[in-house]
Amino acid sequence: VCTIEDPIEMLEPSFNQMQVNNGIDLGFADGVRALMRQDPDIIMVGEIRDQDTANMAIQAALTGHLVLSTLHTNDAPSSLTRLHDLGVQPFLTAATILGVLAQRLVRKLCPHCKQESFLNEQEWQHLATDYPLPRPEFVFKAVGCEECRHTGYKGRIGIYEFMPLSLTTKQLIGADANLNQLRQQAKKEGVEPLRIAGARKILEGVTTLEEVLRVVPLN
Repeated sequence: VCTIEDPIEMLEPSFNQMQVNNGIDLGFADGVRALMRQDPDIIMVGEIRDQDTANMAIQAALTGHLVLSTLHTNDAPSSLTRLHDLGVQPFLTAATILGVLAQRLVRKLCPHCKQESFLNEQEWQHLATDYPLPRPEFVFKAVGCEECRHTGYKGRIGIYEFMPLSLTTKQLIGADANLNQLRQQAKKEGVEPLRIAGARKILEGVTTLEEVLRVVPLN
């Protein structure tokens, strides 16, 4: 496993880690070029920020390497159109991408002081629209105590949207489908968006409706 990172936040002895250094013109794209000469099994690119890095990551994937990377986007489908915005040809995206995982962190309710609260029906419908989620009889609200320093929250938890690329999705990408078409296809294939993953955490009593609405896109 070889990585190119900016910065290296955690040392892992079993990885070959490389630090971006703009002072010597070592960017993400240059790092990927260097790593490919080492015949790695897996390449991890800390972030795809520009066209050069995107193209190098695609080239690495085309030559048989498993490539992992990150992009700043609103959800899983929009990462595909973001690659196209960076200049990657749609047929190359379709040929190389296996799947996309979108994630957000939400604050967890403090278990010592959370209290039952009435559900805001309008906000719940806005969050869970078009999905057959059960309507909760009640939700929990943040209160605050000594344990959570009077914030009402203690710790954080991830909510995720995993979008594997089926043959149909790849065909849509190759045909340069727009973002809405990709989202509709993901929904047909049972991919739950971030807002629904967040709604499930509300149903479990892990977090609040307000917290989920704060961090997830309502597409």
